[in-house]
Amino acid sequence: MQEQLKSGFVTLIGRPNVGKSTLMNRLIGQKIAITSNKPQTTRNRIQTVLTTDEGQIVFVDTPGMQRAKNKLGEYMMYTATRTLNEVDVILWLVEPTTFIGAGEQEIVSKLEKVNTPVVLVMNKIDTITREELIQCIDVYRKVYDFDEIVPVSARSGDNTEVLTRVIFQYLPYGMPFYDEDTITDQPERQIVAEMIREKALHSLEEEIPHGIAVVIDRMKVEKKIMHIDATIICEKESHKGIIIGKQGNMLKKIGSAARYEIEKMLDLKVNLKLWVKVQKNWRDSDFLMKNFGYREDEM
Repeated sequence: MQEQLKSGFVTLIGRPNVGKSTLMNRLIGQKIAITSNKPQTTRNRIQTVLTTDEGQIVFVDTPGMQRAKNKLGEYMMYTATRTLNEVDVILWLVEPTTFIGAGEQEIVSKLEKVNTPVVLVMNKIDTITREELIQCIDVYRKVYDFDEIVPVSARSGDNTEVLTRVIFQYLPYGMPFYDEDTITDQPERQIVAEMIREKALHSLEEEIPHGIAVVIDRMKVEKKIMHIDATIICEKESHKGIIIGKQGNMLKKIGSAARYEIEKMLDLKVNLKLWVKVQKNWRDSDFLMKNFGYREDEM
């Protein structure tokens, strides 16, 4: 008799920069979510799929939970919190610390309102000793009654296989939602736009990245070359100058790094052309946010 499969949805929540996207990329074994040490890297809900002999896990990566400062911030908080009752397991990713701040307390208050199993995932265990880890776990154990606590290192992969096994324990029996070769439900254009945005995040100064979006204007294969035209949207004229750089050097740097990643993903030669356009206060405009791909109705 064939063994019954399990399948279900798992959301990763946590404060900005705790390593959610890095962990998701590690678990599925491929880079889908963009990573950066700057907050607000993940803006949309990204679904990635892990299929094993046991069944299928659909991971829902959400924006980092933090207080909203504009419409984009409100959209991101809405995205992060609405998933909590819609999934089978919640992974709360934290850094190893004995300090529970206001942001963590805010997450605890949200978790207290849901019935979904919650697994505390303590990331970055490669940065502390075993004794320090035990102290950190002890502090978190007192603030919420977790179903499981799993320490991992998303960067090195330590204990991530254990985490996968723990997740399957809490998933319902059922057939897979996606074909076994599906890795994400993200459209190719969106992944490409996010890869360009990631390279801009890595290259630009602190104050600029929050105010940028990337729009793919054209994406077409001609003579075995993928031609991509993309526009980087920013909020100020002064930012436009910084993004372009002296003699266009910054834009070339962003484009070159992005092209390398996109070629690896598509397994195609890529001709990437980038433009920069100013759209003042786009993060406070419902119309522009929808134009740039942040749509509540698609979630």
